[in-house]
Amino acid sequence: MKKKIIILIIILLLVTILIGGYFFIKNKNKQESEEIIPEEEISDEQMRQTIVSLYFYDDETKELISEGRLIDAKDLLENPYQKLMELLIQGPENQSLSKTIPEGTKLNKAELKGDILYIDLSKEFIENHQGGEEKESATIYSIVDTMTNLTEVNSVKILIDGKEDMAFKDNLIKFDDPFVVIKEDSNRNSENSEMVKTNIINNEVTENTNMIED
Repeated sequence: MKKKIIILIIILLLVTILIGGYFFIKNKNKQESEEIIPEEEISDEQMRQTIVSLYFYDDETKELISEGRLIDAKDLLENPYQKLMELLIQGPENQSLSKTIPEGTKLNKAELKGDILYIDLSKEFIENHQGGEEKESATIYSIVDTMTNLTEVNSVKILIDGKEDMAFKDNLIKFDDPFVVIKEDSNRNSENSEMVKTNIINNEVTENTNMIED
């Protein structure tokens, strides 16, 4: 009788162990199959960010260089021209590039009419500029190249405190007409055409000289 009780107890223990093992394994598999939540989720602000291109002056190469800037896309939707102009006025983040907009310059207004962007700036844009055609051109085309990255803008008209037909102090660059983006390929083609034209003239002069000598 005692022997039967011992066997029964052993059987009950084995059944208990088997049942416990079954539920342990089942629970473990369930936990492993649950979706893994990332430690750091992408915020709404990060999802709204976009890259814009701003043009600043490189004193070493004497050229305008594009600087990418990560900004909130919401700012561009509200007033893209004002936001881009404010970033140009602030200047570059890259220390190897130089600010092109004179100190103290303020943006009065930026308005698109047709495909021409009218940018009204304060008098400091003229009064505080260091002058020189190269630097003046860099200032104008840092604005033009930046703004014409927007597909709806084909040219930029500069106004000073609401007045049109203004100019830098030395009158080397005037604001009479809208400024359009200068395409390098077009410039190169023009230069090549001038070189070809010059070569033809030189060849004709040489041939005429030879005929006279003969």
